[in-house]
Amino acid sequence: MTAVRSRVRFLSAAVLVGGLLCATSACGTSTSSTSGEAAESKSEGVQSELPWEEPDSYAYTLTSSEGERSLIGTFRVTVRDGKVVRAVGLDDSGRRVVRRLPGEVPTLGELLTEMAQARRDKADTAEAEYAADGHPVRILVDWDKNAIDDEALYVISAYASAAG
Repeated sequence: MTAVRSRVRFLSAAVLVGGLLCATSACGTSTSSTSGEAAESKSEGVQSELPWEEPDSYAYTLTSSEGERSLIGTFRVTVRDGKVVRAVGLDDSGRRVVRRLPGEVPTLGELLTEMAQARRDKADTAEAEYAADGHPVRILVDWDKNAIDDEALYVISAYASAAG
């Protein structure tokens, strides 16, 4: 019986440590979903769960996928004075978009605005994950979970603010 109690204590401790590790490993990013209420950022009433204010100038890499939309591909985006001043397609799809529809490549504020609009319009999914500094690193919008090809997934990487 003592061996059984020791095993139960060991398993309980392992579960507790595992739970704590899972909880602390999530500290680097934050996730929000359609149910989250938020403060507004400066970009056209964008909803953001973290106190991130979109800087006037920054650069980032965007991988836009999912759904049947014109904005599909990977892009290196440069924003100055709140507007995209340069977008470089990093793959075939991205190069096609930049060549045919250069105005389709968004700022991070515009991506957050899209998510906020999806929330207001009661999309089935409108969620984001944020980096420790508050900028978005992943945005997913799915207007209707039963529809095919209406979703949008944006993955943001290599973010660098011109301010620092």
